[in-house]
Amino acid sequence: MTEKHLHIVTHDVPWPADYGGVVDLFCKLKALHKQGIRIHLHCYTQGRPPQEELAKYCVSVNYYTRKKNMGSFSFRLPFIVNSRRDETLLANLGKDDHPVLLEGIHCTYLLHNGALRNRKVIVRLHNAEFEYYRQLAKYEPKLFRKLYFLFESRLLERYEHALADKALFLAVSEQDQQVYRTAFGATQIEYLPVFLPWQFAMGKEGKGSYCLYHGNLAVNENEEAATWLLKEVFSKIAIPFVIAGKDPSERLQRMAHANTNTCIVANPSDSEMQDMIAKAHIHILPSLNNTGVKLKLLNALFNGRFCLVNQAAIAGTELEPYCHLAGSATAFQQKIQELYETGFTEEETHRRQGLLQTVYNNEVNAQRLITFLS
Repeated sequence: MTEKHLHIVTHDVPWPADYGGVVDLFCKLKALHKQGIRIHLHCYTQGRPPQEELAKYCVSVNYYTRKKNMGSFSFRLPFIVNSRRDETLLANLGKDDHPVLLEGIHCTYLLHNGALRNRKVIVRLHNAEFEYYRQLAKYEPKLFRKLYFLFESRLLERYEHALADKALFLAVSEQDQQVYRTAFGATQIEYLPVFLPWQFAMGKEGKGSYCLYHGNLAVNENEEAATWLLKEVFSKIAIPFVIAGKDPSERLQRMAHANTNTCIVANPSDSEMQDMIAKAHIHILPSLNNTGVKLKLLNALFNGRFCLVNQAAIAGTELEPYCHLAGSATAFQQKIQELYETGFTEEETHRRQGLLQTVYNNEVNAQRLITFLS
């Protein structure tokens, strides 16, 4: 049998898989390796060091420094793209004619400038980036950062539109697939679910002892969601509420400790976070944007009990039958009080296991991805 080779260019070093943006990347590497694909990995780095773990799944691993300086600022190209320009990457890709998988719009500069015009190229969309940055701007309190997000959103919209007919795109949600079709006229776009580290649904029967919101709290939309839950929901009901995640602001920490029923856990380890997820009774995970797919929600679904979300959190996914929905602060309060008195059942865990075996089946999705390479 002829060996199949694939170049994969990632926007960050995909190990450790300790945040949502790299979980799909690392699990995809493992799944493709298991299918016999010979992977040549190219990682941009912005502080994450080289990782020996990646050599278990890749024939070669190359690292490139992301240049986050004023020289990477442009009035034509998005900063997330222009800061990842690297001639060494082009030289390394030019050593053969294997297909190339570009992970995220971030890594598409060589597609944009035509250097890959004679190659089989696939772009994995992490979000509809222009919309994601627009939402970041909406919830950013600092003027300079708000203006940056707005400017980047405008550049991304123009840039993504120009790219839409240059390669095959793989969206992580049906919502993003539809955005690319309607906004950019993309015809070569498919939906391919994210690759996940979980093979079994582990929600424990019975009741947990608190509600939980978790996420990267350094991201402004996550801080805004946590703040809204504290002010509008848990200040009105006497049910324990824990916020957990990376780098919460001092403001959010003060707010979380202002009520006797609410608290915050800053920078928990992976094992601590997974322990909190397993012990929570309700995962409260409203989203302020409807792009991409929420890895924290999938983590809660497959490792926790009840999940309460808004419509934006599940837009363009198959997750609605497995979640409880609320659309206002009052609705969240009522649903939390109802679910807090309800025991989680083994039957619900079995339903979620079915979701892992069908939609989020890494082996099946890897095989489908391989069909796009020829």
